[in-house]
Amino acid sequence: MIKNCPHCATELPVNALLCPACHCLLYADMLKQLAGQAEQAQRQGESLAALEHWRHALDLLPPGSRQHEVIREKIDALSAQLENEQPGATSPKDQKSRIPRWVILLGPIGLLLWKFKFVLVFLFTKGKTLLFGLTKASTLFSMLLSLGVYWTQWGWMFALGLVVSIYIHEMGHVDALRRFGIKASAPMFIPMLGAVVRLKQYPASAREDARVGLAGPVWGAGAALASLAIYWGGGGDIFGAIARVGAWINLFNLLPVWQLDGGRGFRALSRQGRLMIVAVIGAMLLATSEGLLALLLLLGLFQAFSPGSPEESDPRALIEFACLVVLLSALSRLPV
Repeated sequence: MIKNCPHCATELPVNALLCPACHCLLYADMLKQLAGQAEQAQRQGESLAALEHWRHALDLLPPGSRQHEVIREKIDALSAQLENEQPGATSPKDQKSRIPRWVILLGPIGLLLWKFKFVLVFLFTKGKTLLFGLTKASTLFSMLLSLGVYWTQWGWMFALGLVVSIYIHEMGHVDALRRFGIKASAPMFIPMLGAVVRLKQYPASAREDARVGLAGPVWGAGAALASLAIYWGGGGDIFGAIARVGAWINLFNLLPVWQLDGGRGFRALSRQGRLMIVAVIGAMLLATSEGLLALLLLLGLFQAFSPGSPEESDPRALIEFACLVVLLSALSRLPV
């Protein structure tokens, strides 16, 4: 299919964004409208809405163009601002004035319950994110298919625990994508291979890419720790096995190659930062003798001396990656 440039009538492919004859942007009016909507949203303090408008505009521009670079920089700055915002944060004085009367009446017990109110916050925020995937037919049906395949191999309890662990890992990615206003599909399970989230838009910077990539192992580590808590609480060896296998899968995803989560995390690390991660991997290899860490070590060294690393590391990505290596390596060697 073809279309004509509105300015010089040159025939162009239907998906063309820039006319090679007159160099005009074919979506100038739409870009101007999106820019206006984004700027208005920013003035109103709606950072996420502004991000979504800027990302839509970015999709209309050819990569490598000056306009593409300018809007990409706006997205990067706005997403960093959004990441540093703490919605609902109040001063100590305001927090004190808002303590309910029942907290005072119940004394230490009430204070303890009040301090753990973050559990309710999690249930009403991240909890809704976890339920989001189950409302999608493609996620639910593929999830049940994987459950059936794993059930035939290892029994229903381990199969269910494994599927839930993988689901939580993928919803970690979905949560990060939604926070940055990046469009993506719900998780799709692939039996014996795990699950995938298909991006409809892409992170605008290495920092965003690292946040999205490492969010999966962070949530996956949380699922492994929850299984470990049930195991230690007398839930049986099956929960220890779920924790161990779940940790190993998340550790595998930290391999710094291709589109695996580790590859995304490494993109935000300088050569020095990558070598620091390699040192952590080496230390955990000596401490645990986990064979997967040997592969992680070799690939980490290769990436550390490959060209194209940024001059400075993203501090959060560096800390998250190191902590994940330590935690997941330890969990993957549970004696169960």
